[in-house]
Amino acid sequence: MADVTHETQQTHESLEWRWKPFAQLTADETYDMLAARNAVFVVEQQCVYNDVDGLDKGAWHLFAYSNDAGAPQLAGYLRVLLPDETDTDIRIGRVLTTSEFRRIGLGSAMLAQALKYIVAQWPEAAIKLHAQAHLQMFYGAFGFEPISEVHDDDGIPHIWMRSV
Repeated sequence: MADVTHETQQTHESLEWRWKPFAQLTADETYDMLAARNAVFVVEQQCVYNDVDGLDKGAWHLFAYSNDAGAPQLAGYLRVLLPDETDTDIRIGRVLTTSEFRRIGLGSAMLAQALKYIVAQWPEAAIKLHAQAHLQMFYGAFGFEPISEVHDDDGIPHIWMRSV
């Protein structure tokens, strides 16, 4: 992260990272997760889809909270789906930063944290994600390569990518 400004680095250092399975989430964390996903994916991106898809209960969840305002405020979030009967890879999804915390490199910090946790817990597992197509270079910087053609997912171009 050599290009991160001092202010941005301070912001990342002050974040509280929470990595938990669904059963250990508090009511507040669950509310924050669903509210942020609704704000970003449904409202901002104007994408009406079934966000509460039944997969959260088996997932691990990464939260980035800022305490700069005195009370914890969700800055970023993603979920990690474990291998199952339909997919043998770990899948990263629902990656977001809330509007107040964009353009400070939080997405990179969050993905780095997620990969650190995943590799520590499941060192042999392959990892893939379903990225918005315009983010291929971002995910490519973390070692992800396209494994599908660009396709429409709820009106937004997406592509499957896998770590190499």
